[in-house]
Amino acid sequence: MVYPSLTIVHVGHFPTGLKTSWHYSIQIKISNGLTRLGHLVLNFSDRDVARARSLLKNRKLGRGAVNAALISFCQHHRPDVVLLGHADMINPETLVTIRAILPNVRIGQWNADPLFEPDNVRRIQSKVNVVNATFITTAGAPLERMRHGGHAMSFIPNPVDPSVERGRADLVQNPAYDLFYACGNPRSPLRTICGTPWDMDRFMTRLSQKLPQVRMKLAGLLGHAHLTSAAYIDSVASSAIGLNVSRRADNFLYSSDRIAQLAGNGSLVAIERETGYGTYFGEDEMLFFSSLEELDEKLACLISDPQKRMRMAAAGRKRYFARFNERAVAAHIVAVLMQECRPEDMPW
Repeated sequence: MVYPSLTIVHVGHFPTGLKTSWHYSIQIKISNGLTRLGHLVLNFSDRDVARARSLLKNRKLGRGAVNAALISFCQHHRPDVVLLGHADMINPETLVTIRAILPNVRIGQWNADPLFEPDNVRRIQSKVNVVNATFITTAGAPLERMRHGGHAMSFIPNPVDPSVERGRADLVQNPAYDLFYACGNPRSPLRTICGTPWDMDRFMTRLSQKLPQVRMKLAGLLGHAHLTSAAYIDSVASSAIGLNVSRRADNFLYSSDRIAQLAGNGSLVAIERETGYGTYFGEDEMLFFSSLEELDEKLACLISDPQKRMRMAAAGRKRYFARFNERAVAAHIVAVLMQECRPEDMPW
């Protein structure tokens, strides 16, 4: 169904100035997708508003003020939909108040963090009784458990956006780097790869010893500085292959949003089969591995055969854009919230 233009207040961590978020964040892509579908999207940066309303510019001290500001904002603009993305500054009671003011408003929340993290589950569950639907980037059994109690839960993939992911490493025969990997903290928590917990400094040291010819671009590992914003994207787009290792691989379709940044910028995604991404991508579209030895062999093969690597990366990029683009994700969110499709439907 094609909906008439909706007014949507999207609450999340948007890069509005006081502490800038990354321009490749999921919330920006979802807002872009909603706008491109013809909806009026009003972005509300809860963290920045909280800081701005606090005398000490401390978002925790501004919690009460940001909740009052969101109520006033919605009262003024009268949105059809309020969508929250990791909007932890917003209290459930605030959503109850907004619904009392706007009885027909539809309220949703999305979350891109893992369901094996208890604190993240707690944050999601804190609002499930006051929203119409929740959208999560994990599917399978972990999502089914979240549905207990009759809660409307729906899977969404990490979206890619042509205005954000603009690199084309898949078209470059000899990019600056062979392999890219970024990590927030290499050792806390450990990451489970092929069934073994790894300190990622140790893992990347092992990989460099096994494949000394590989030119690695690392961020946050082995003493290398973290990368954000344009510097991060430039590094991804300059890398032939991107290692997509999240904290664990046994939650169906869970991945950090790194997967969209890699695939969208034409870097061949190296990912464990156990993640389930083989459901959507073929062996000729991503570098799948089930053991460290398989990862070693495939990296060596594809780095020495740039034409094959480029074909695989281009095919993976094309399929990712076709299936998991920002418009498709935004359309699914709207369809579920407006009760055009069931939360259990997976149109991907």
